[in-house]
Amino acid sequence: MRRNKLARRSLLTGAAGVSAASILHWPADAAEFSWKFGTVLPITHPMIARIAEAAPKIKEATGGRFEYAVYPSSALGGDTALMAQTISGALQMYSLAGDILAPREPAAGIMGVGFAFPGYGPNWAAMDGELGLWYRGMAEKHGLFALEKAFDHGFRNITTRNKPINTPDDLRGFKIRLPVAPTLIALFKSLGASPTALNFGEVYSALQTGIVDGQENPLQLIDEAKLYEVQKYLSMTGHVWTGLHCSFNLAAWNKLPTDIQDTIGHNMTEAATLQRADWIRITDDVARSLKDHGMVINTPNVEPFREVARKNGFYTEIKKRMGDDVWALLEKYTGPLA
Repeated sequence: MRRNKLARRSLLTGAAGVSAASILHWPADAAEFSWKFGTVLPITHPMIARIAEAAPKIKEATGGRFEYAVYPSSALGGDTALMAQTISGALQMYSLAGDILAPREPAAGIMGVGFAFPGYGPNWAAMDGELGLWYRGMAEKHGLFALEKAFDHGFRNITTRNKPINTPDDLRGFKIRLPVAPTLIALFKSLGASPTALNFGEVYSALQTGIVDGQENPLQLIDEAKLYEVQKYLSMTGHVWTGLHCSFNLAAWNKLPTDIQDTIGHNMTEAATLQRADWIRITDDVARSLKDHGMVINTPNVEPFREVARKNGFYTEIKKRMGDDVWALLEKYTGPLA
């Protein structure tokens, strides 16, 4: 689990002591409710580290009645499979991102509209406000209960094998891996790129074999997945911000006693609050790590990218796809986009 990374990020001292064995193994005295949390993220991701840290607190606070084991690094499957398992009830807990739900519900990708948020502030106002309330209600319609406080997954940036991305022209015909996320795919198509949709577990090999020439992700995942071994350039486009919710199979959640629900909610709210601060503090550290590994970092002006997307009808098309009501909620926090 690369515990050296946890040592480097000493701010996560509480989670740093969580070993793979303690996460993946069930204790002898099984609880009344013994659940599994599945994610594609590594245990060293700040969200998963904080969720693992919260597990013994929740078990103790519920008198041993509720426990969960964390299965990181796609141990139970890719994002698409994990979400389907959680909806069906085969899995009880999952790190939900709206763009992964978007193939089932297009409007779920609303937070992933390209270049909507220029930085931190408006994104949290939206996610903690009316847009987040709408999003969680929509997730329930698909059998997922999302806790109110989202975790930070950061702004996404582009990595490439043979050239930096400085202008929209650099993306013309560019073979880029994207998650199975319709809004993100539409954004890069509007910028002239040639996207290939793959689950995260397939990214490294796709880059290594040349199936794609680049990809985009938050800095943390670029570092954790060692993409610097197969990518040379890192372009800080910050084109999309992603929040992650600790989510549950709705039927399983509704069967929990109210006091256990409240305990989970309280501890996960605390975990999310701490993790948001974690993410900000480690950003510079991760950027330095990537540079030390030989990546060449540039920060392009994103306004030309936004204008090309607008000119090519991206915002108009996404507004039509998502509906006027939810689009109005987004623009309440971003200002006019379409």
